[in-house]
Amino acid sequence: MNPYASFLGDLDPRVVIAATPAKLTAQSGRLGADGLRRSPAPGKWSAAEVICHLADCEIAFAFRIRQTLAEENHVCQPFDQDAWAKPYAQLDPHLALEQFNAARRWNVALLETLPRAAMGKKVSHPERGEMTLQTIVETMAGHDLNHLAQLERIA
Repeated sequence: MNPYASFLGDLDPRVVIAATPAKLTAQSGRLGADGLRRSPAPGKWSAAEVICHLADCEIAFAFRIRQTLAEENHVCQPFDQDAWAKPYAQLDPHLALEQFNAARRWNVALLETLPRAAMGKKVSHPERGEMTLQTIVETMAGHDLNHLAQLERIA
């Protein structure tokens, strides 16, 4: 089961992931320096930390996409997002945004080169079970929408 698919509705995940860099950049600009450090509630990530999380996740998604394409029946390595988030409060969200945008453009460019059949390539995740490359793309898109909505609430 893909927990992020519910965020997509009828949206095309490729369109969503291609549009996210511009939306994220716009939201970051609207938030400004003070808004980026604002958290929606005690113990919740600030907007800056959400952006850092998205930057890190894009690295993980990039690796998963490439491993799925390169190997038969690849097993994804899960990661502990809270452990990865420990340094986020000290990191520059603008640098994280640059990293996200560059990596996302590169991922979208790669996906655009693939034949439709490649999207059915199987991969498994120790916590989520069998997936396909399409599932990874849908996860990216739903994850984007979830966090863009979080940033909108913070703004």
